[in-house]
Amino acid sequence: NASLSYFKHTIYGLRFAYKMEDLAHRSHQLPIIKAEKKLPIVLSRNETKRLIASAGNLKHKVLIGLLYGCGLRCMEARSVRLQDLDFDRKQLKIVQGKGKKDRYVPLSEHLIRGLKKYIEAEKPQEYLFNGQPLTNGAGGDFDNRYSQRGVQWAVRQVAKAAGVKKEVHTHTLRHSYATHLLEDGMDIMTLKDLLGHQNVETTMEYLHIAQLESQRIFSPLDTLFAQCARK
Repeated sequence: NASLSYFKHTIYGLRFAYKMEDLAHRSHQLPIIKAEKKLPIVLSRNETKRLIASAGNLKHKVLIGLLYGCGLRCMEARSVRLQDLDFDRKQLKIVQGKGKKDRYVPLSEHLIRGLKKYIEAEKPQEYLFNGQPLTNGAGGDFDNRYSQRGVQWAVRQVAKAAGVKKEVHTHTLRHSYATHLLEDGMDIMTLKDLLGHQNVETTMEYLHIAQLESQRIFSPLDTLFAQCARK
């Protein structure tokens, strides 16, 4: 009855112990951990609009706009610096994202207007989103970025205010970004680069969620009563 997380850590620990004790060649058979097959949660466009509209302050509104409008991971949103924003070319440079790679993503005109308004009001110095400075044991500040916990809290609060019943995290907005772009006609390889995926197989997961016009699926109930009426 152990949880999957407990089971995984136990197996990994045993494998490491066997390797360190040179027992790997013996007949110690450990069970294989099967990966869970879960599709990501995706917001509808209406839910996304409600999310942005329900943000209680400009900072949270811009944060939601960046997470969804640029498909950023939580760490990437926290790490955006003023020098990474190029309003003339309508681009955001994501520096050393997952996999230690840089990439560029487009900035929406709507988001640019919000960013300019936010920067003028808040006057950030280095990072776009500042949080409460954290203090180490020696009494010195070592990071004044918006904390990961703060970002996650803000997203949950905005989702609650918007009345969205789905479980919403920062990555939910990234999933929605990818799915909506596919539905708008973006090709899979371009989307792979925008998301910063190393393998296209990771990006192709969104093909199982996107409601593409060329692969339109529907319920038989949609045609059942219409056909009966014609008879």
